[in-house]
Amino acid sequence: MRRNGRKYKTSSKEFIFKNFQDRLEIQFTNEPLLKQAFTHSSYVNEHRRKPYEDNERLEFLGDAVLELTVSKYLFNKYATMSEGELTKLRAAIVCEPSLVGFANDLSFGEMILLGKGEEMTGGRTRPALLADVFEAFIGALYLDQGLETVVQFLEKTVFPKINEGAFSHVMDYKSQLQELIQRDGTGNLEYKILHEKGPAHNREFVSTVLLSGEELGTGSGRSKKEAEQRAAQEALRKLKDSK
Repeated sequence: MRRNGRKYKTSSKEFIFKNFQDRLEIQFTNEPLLKQAFTHSSYVNEHRRKPYEDNERLEFLGDAVLELTVSKYLFNKYATMSEGELTKLRAAIVCEPSLVGFANDLSFGEMILLGKGEEMTGGRTRPALLADVFEAFIGALYLDQGLETVVQFLEKTVFPKINEGAFSHVMDYKSQLQELIQRDGTGNLEYKILHEKGPAHNREFVSTVLLSGEELGTGSGRSKKEAEQRAAQEALRKLKDSK
């Protein structure tokens, strides 16, 4: 029951955190640690009489945990990818815009504890702040539940996006396919443009990749290079499924 504005606000925030845990099917043993992950320094500055801690230290830890877990996932998933390509792909996954996207998908913004000034200037939707909160949450989850639970969380929220090709713009599928074919010694690759359609300012290309004359995959894109990359991506998928 609402007796005063302050009590209602607190109970409302408690409900949000409870609902958040229910939604993710994760129950924190140390709930103050979860709240700390969402506590901005501006909130702490306005509540000095209470023992609040901001999320900056958790952000530091979460950054390292995220890099480790994503690195291991990419290492296992892309066996033919070079160190340089793995580094480039990981950077795209853990960069600020990507972290903001993950945070927004989970409605992290509505849970952040902000000072009044930061709230009034749009801090709840500020990209850097949202990215920091996502990293802080990873750090808190690691401390409370361990690395295995972090991986399970990422399997639901981050890894599927990798599998769906959300970061394919930084992946060189042609090099991966070439490396795989050379390793197996199964023949020579050849790319052909099958179709070109659309006006000059909105051109679409369809490419196929052939292995010793046999079609392995097709793909389309706004440029010949993109179409060839998509064809190589499909070829890699087919070769993986056939093994």
